[in-house]
Amino acid sequence: MHHGSRITAVGHYQPAQALTNEDLAGMVDTSDEWIRSRVGIRSRRIAGPDEPVDELAGHAAAKALAAAGLTPADVDLVVVATSTAIDRSPNMAARVAARLGMPGPAALDLNVVCAGFTHALATADHAVRAGSASRALVVGADKMSEVADWTDRTTCVLVGDGAGAAVVEGCAPGEEAGIGPVLWGSVPEMGNAVRIEGTPPRFAQEGQSVYRWATTRLPALARQACERSGLTPPDLAAVVLHQANLRIIEPLAAKIGAVNAVVARDVVESGNTSAASIPLALSKLVERGEITTGDPVLLFGFGGNLSYAGQVVRCP
Repeated sequence: MHHGSRITAVGHYQPAQALTNEDLAGMVDTSDEWIRSRVGIRSRRIAGPDEPVDELAGHAAAKALAAAGLTPADVDLVVVATSTAIDRSPNMAARVAARLGMPGPAALDLNVVCAGFTHALATADHAVRAGSASRALVVGADKMSEVADWTDRTTCVLVGDGAGAAVVEGCAPGEEAGIGPVLWGSVPEMGNAVRIEGTPPRFAQEGQSVYRWATTRLPALARQACERSGLTPPDLAAVVLHQANLRIIEPLAAKIGAVNAVVARDVVESGNTSAASIPLALSKLVERGEITTGDPVLLFGFGGNLSYAGQVVRCP
């Protein structure tokens, strides 16, 4: 058992193929100007038919393990947050474990759509604290292109594919916890505002109600997540919100009051990658040196189910 856990390394992966706004303008009735002014996205990456979700997840996981100086055998829990697994079994976590040659970890998938990674991170933190895991690999991976309605110009311009991963380990005795207490919840009666339903499944949303909820209800919740770690918003070095839409991220970040923080804007380059968006954006901030070891970073996921989960973590 540990009194706390911390993220010791992160990693990310995106498919090679870029889909620009100009490309989209040739597919549906839209334009670069329309997309940029409404959602702030310039480009996104799209996985090919031969690149399943577990492949994206496996690449990100391998990078995080390498950065942590660990082998696949060192991990005893794999949690993959995804809502775009087409098969029910084997689950993504089992497939990632098989890809990486892990000997026998507990392997579970967690579907909380866009809030999936922060829920998965909390779950891994709880498992390490309870003593049921010693080292966990937490991955957010989604292939939104596979569930997009490419004829709906209001949603297809949003989506991208990718994966991000974090290695979670127990803190040494006396060491301060590097993953703060989670604040999580949902708005069940508004669950239909974001949907991936049907056969084949298709992504749809009520954009205006999601926008109103995110910009009015979430700032107070994000501030509460800070308070649970004993911090105030000005203490934060970075804010990594779910990369839904730049027009949601910017007002939400401003209302949180994190005046000294770098605000992740990876949505501009990557689009909305659902559960992958937070670890992808966090890993890029670390890779570019925009945050340094020990910096307090607010992670806050929100979206499908109208679920949310947030916690303050220390930069690896």
